[in-house]
This record gives sequence, C-alpha cells and structure tokens, in this order.
Amino acid sequence: MTGEAPIAALPMYDGKDLARANDAFWARIAVGLRERGLEAPESLTRGGDLMEAWRSPRLLFSQTCGYPYMTAISDRVVLIAAPEYGFEGCEGALHRSFLVKRSDDPRADLAAFRSARAAVNAWDSNTGMNLFRAAIAPIAGGRPFFGATIVTGAHEKSLEAVAEGRADLAAIDCIVFAQVSRRRPMLAAEVAIVGESPRSPGLPFIASAALPAATIAAVREALNDALGDPALAGTRAALGLRGARPVAPGDYERVLDLENQAAGAGYPRLA
Repeated sequence: MTGEAPIAALPMYDGKDLARANDAFWARIAVGLRERGLEAPESLTRGGDLMEAWRSPRLLFSQTCGYPYMTAISDRVVLIAAPEYGFEGCEGALHRSFLVKRSDDPRADLAAFRSARAAVNAWDSNTGMNLFRAAIAPIAGGRPFFGATIVTGAHEKSLEAVAEGRADLAAIDCIVFAQVSRRRPMLAAEVAIVGESPRSPGLPFIASAALPAATIAAVREALNDALGDPALAGTRAALGLRGARPVAPGDYERVLDLENQAAGAGYPRLA
C-alpha cells in the first residue's frame, strides 16, 4: 500500500475498559499483516468522523454497524468476517437487542409502554433503532407508539437515561449490555430486560473495496491468526470474542428486511 498511511479502527465496542484489549487485538493483526509484506498502522485510529473513515480508500481494517453498512457504505467496503461473541443474546454471528426499563418499573410487557419515553443511541443504529423499531412495530397499530424520544449518542448513555428516569425504555445491543454489566454492575442492576428484539447479523469487520484482492485476503488471514493465537486468549475473553465466520453482503439483507417489515406494519419510523 502506497501513498497516505492505512487506517485501522475498532470504534464499535471500544469503551475505556476495552481500549487496551482492542489495542492488543489490533497489534496482533498488524504483526500478521507485516509478516505478509503489508504496511499496517502501529495503533488504532480513535475519534473523528466514522462515516468518513469507513468510506476511505485507505481503510485497512474496521468494524461497522449493519444499518449504515446496508444504507450508506456497502458499495465502498468489503466484508472481512462477522465476529462471534459469547454473550447472552448472541447466536453464532447473530445478535439482538435487549429492551430495558428501570428495575422498579412495574410494567411487565412492551405494550404497556405506549406513550412512554424512548431513548435511542443514534438514528442510524441497527441495535438501538432498527431492531427497536422491529420490536415495537407489531404492537404499534400503525401509529406512533411513544410519547417522546430522546437521542443519547451511545448505548451506555441510553442505559443511564433509563436508570435515571429520563427515559422509560431503550434497546441496548446485547454485547454492550454484557460489557457494561461487567464494568458497571450497579448501573446494570438499575435496569431490567422487559423484551428482546429479533436477531440480526452482528457488526462486521470491514476493509475498503478499493484495496487489492490480495490485501483483503491477507487481512482475513491476519484476523484469523489473531483469533486463534493462544497468547491472545485473555484479550479475546475481555472482548467476548469467540471467533469469526465468513459473511456475504446478502446476509445483511436481514437488516433491511426488518425495516421493510416495520414499514409494512405502518410503523416506518421509531416514534
């Protein structure tokens, strides 16, 4: 790879408690790439415009959300693999959202939350919005369901909004829920799961479609090396990673199928 330096980023599950594990995971991948004669950045890129990074022809390795993959960048990136996580709510390379309420909220099912306040991490989030919409659409009756919706900017902030009473219901990526439960058990204890979304393909590892096929192959090989390296067992455990499997663009049609099903039910927007 010539010209400007390549980009590597793991922005999806990279809280302060996971930064060291992500750094170690990337360092092992980078070693594998250099062994194969490729330039690899010493460190992960953090911050900046995610969409700009995902669309960059210099993107060597990253992870994205299934919704922006399908709606904004599928023509700009190549799928490297779909990670498999070992947390509750995951099944192979599939995952889901947990719909959470305050632990002392007496409402026992989703239908009881009509006119309540919803928290959304971002409008382009599969787990925080698209799967949330898919869970609510069958009970919305073709009309707005919530009385108000706030945008928090992150799943953890949505958990905080529910725990603090600023929102009544949120959809939380089951992987984030497990990771936050490890690090902030008191926050996790302040919420309770009241429902689950349908399953959906997990957040894929990607690289720029502008890269040569040989480079893409090398990235896959280096990823598999890192996933199989016994020296990284603790790192993978910290991230909850069990492995990764091959994935094709068609696997992510499920994301838009759920969107279309909600629209067909008269509920095209989470509201």
